Amino acid sequence: MTSREDEGWRFAETDEVVPGRHALKLLGGGRRYEAYLVWDDHLFTTTVAKLLRPGWVGDERAQEELAREATALRSLQHPVLPRCFDAVLDGDRPHLLLEFLEGPRLSTLLRTHGQLAVEQTLPLALQLCSALHYMHAERMLHLDVKPKNVIMSAPPRLIDLSIARSPEEATSTNGPLGTDAYMAPEQCGTDAGPIGPPADVWGFGVTLYESITGRLPFPRGDRTASGPARFPQLVDDPAPMPKDVPAEIAGPVLDCLCRRPTDRPSITVLAGTLQVLADALPRRPRLGMLRPRPRRRGR
Repeated sequence: MTSREDEGWRFAETDEVVPGRHALKLLGGGRRYEAYLVWDDHLFTTTVAKLLRPGWVGDERAQEELAREATALRSLQHPVLPRCFDAVLDGDRPHLLLEFLEGPRLSTLLRTHGQLAVEQTLPLALQLCSALHYMHAERMLHLDVKPKNVIMSAPPRLIDLSIARSPEEATSTNGPLGTDAYMAPEQCGTDAGPIGPPADVWGFGVTLYESITGRLPFPRGDRTASGPARFPQLVDDPAPMPKDVPAEIAGPVLDCLCRRPTDRPSITVLAGTLQVLADALPRRPRLGMLRPRPRRRGR
């Protein structure tokens, strides 16, 4: 039997998504959504249509999520967050029209190369801090910070606000909220504490840990189970980082993975710590320094 997660739109090139919006190619997808590169006649450029899969079009919760993401994207304007140009929430093909971002996902780079160099990781971390600091100041939580939701464009972008919500909305949500391997204990549907900005600090910490080491800090759980069997982060400590990772970097990353939300640093404090480390990185030589000095002629 085909599940609704397997159902796709199967648009051919130039097929009309809605009037004035034509599919170019499938970019990818997840459990509820598909992303297509599309041409928009009104904007007169290529964009991305994030569509609910056919099997989810009539699902009330999925429609609410799409509407919530549209509201969040329209209210949040930041260089590291994607722009939303349109939201079609009714009809047969509900979707968001988003800017097209050039560049691979961080998850793709990690899968291909194993890990990032510190010289790449620290500037990326500061960009993510910038976006999360802004979101938290606007009383909005991302709640799904992970390498798959980071596009390595210039600047990098933190995407997919489909489960973003205010702290009040997050705390009143029943059950797990997020992606299992990147969820803070309080997101796992337990009494680990209210869901607030420290939950994003946790996801940020797991993302940095994976970027630096090429692996997750906790073993993967069993999605068919519950409690610690599904969420090892409820009882396990993060695995130590490799010895070749400087303590000045490992320390702040592991601080993000403290089990109690109140023990984690704020994104603002983390940004200050990481900025000092980034400033200490070797600078690229100036072009002038690469030019050979003219030889003096002998007298």
